[in-house]
Amino acid sequence: REAVTAPPGSLLILAGAGSGKTRVLVHRIAWLIETGQASPFGILAVTFTNKAAREMRERVSAILGRPVEGLWLGTFHSLCARMLRRHAELVGLTSGFTILDTDDQMRLLKQVMEAAGLDLKRWPAPGLMAAIQRWKDRGLAPDGVTPAEDTEYAAGRARALYAAYQARLRDLNACDFGDLMLHMVGILRGHPEVLAEWHRRFRYILVDEYQDTNLVQYLWLRLLAQGHRNICCVGDDDQSIYSWRGAEIENILRFEKDFPNARVVRLESNYRSTRPILAAASHLIAHNSGRLGKTLRAGRNDAEGE
Repeated sequence: REAVTAPPGSLLILAGAGSGKTRVLVHRIAWLIETGQASPFGILAVTFTNKAAREMRERVSAILGRPVEGLWLGTFHSLCARMLRRHAELVGLTSGFTILDTDDQMRLLKQVMEAAGLDLKRWPAPGLMAAIQRWKDRGLAPDGVTPAEDTEYAAGRARALYAAYQARLRDLNACDFGDLMLHMVGILRGHPEVLAEWHRRFRYILVDEYQDTNLVQYLWLRLLAQGHRNICCVGDDDQSIYSWRGAEIENILRFEKDFPNARVVRLESNYRSTRPILAAASHLIAHNSGRLGKTLRAGRNDAEGE
């Protein structure tokens, strides 16, 4: 109840495994609408999969007893694609740009590499694509990649090939998946009037699984939250398992520094596991160095496993 009905401002909900993270987020969205604090049009809710977004929308509608029209609820990339359609000309595209799938991305990159005279057997395209996507996950356009951040790939030519790849995408009026967020962060940083427009639009921002955000997702959220500073992030500093795809646990660890006077609510009742399981897990997790700390307790009364 404390998390759902918290007053306006920055809110971090540290929610352990099985403690109802998504349930809290869904009820907070419904509460904001039901109490008239925000219209659906003024709420931006972000999650990681389309399936989760559909389920969240259905659950909000079920609580309110009516379909929720106008709510901006979706994945990081789907929401950025929607925003980018409105501002595509600012990055040299038109609103009808194409989003390439993985196969088309690789095909285009190979064309760029062949045009540069590279031997694709010696320098396989997937290696370069991995470097480009890492840069995009960190919010780095080609001109933002410093020599120190370059790779040894193709004798130090990775940055130039990245720039050529981006130019080819623009020529085709296309984006790859990573561009959706990269372009929007660039637009919000470089065009104050656009940022102000989105600040006026979104009064409340809510984020699920915040511990799995990467740097470009973090930058996008922080830019949008500068307006009303009504940002609610739900996450678990003990469940970050996606560092291999760019997730940075530091994003959740520095929340209180990014948003001074943030309220922190801990959900520590686990409704999924018995006491022995939680005791064993807590004993292991206590050795983690990068965590904000919480102690899970069993919400189940059975003695199964004891």
